[in-house]
Amino acid sequence: MRKIFSLIGLCLSLSLGGMQGEAIAQTQTDSYDAALAKRLGADARGMRQYVLVVLKTGPIKVPAGKERDDMFAGHFANMQKLSDAGKLVLAGPFDGKEGWRGLFIFAVASVDEARDLTATDPVIIKGEMIAEFHPWYGSAAVMEIPSIHAKLVEKKNP
Repeated sequence: MRKIFSLIGLCLSLSLGGMQGEAIAQTQTDSYDAALAKRLGADARGMRQYVLVVLKTGPIKVPAGKERDDMFAGHFANMQKLSDAGKLVLAGPFDGKEGWRGLFIFAVASVDEARDLTATDPVIIKGEMIAEFHPWYGSAAVMEIPSIHAKLVEKKNP
């Protein structure tokens, strides 16, 4: 709850001027954790650079069966490997409408590095999906998602 108020305070301090904004900014400064900011790669605003990757339906639909099952098993294993390496901080599927299949958020400084990482994914290699890349500037707190998520998983995928 305290973190929500800190985030609200930060938003208000950025939008308010005068004494009110300064008082809110002071409250925010009191809770600043320099070591955490450094570990997460945060700048002075608590933000950092990422690359957002939108996965879309590709030109080749791999038919149902062993090849498709193996491709998706490799897709999940690849995501886990990239997450374990600290490169992939968020991933998940879309509903498939309009060809939107999933997303990755990579903690990398360039689209070229994100392209190299995405090129290791079996769904990209097989042509089941294609990737669209967008630089994204967001909260460094996103870096904490993998460690928090690990505490929420009751049952691992087979």
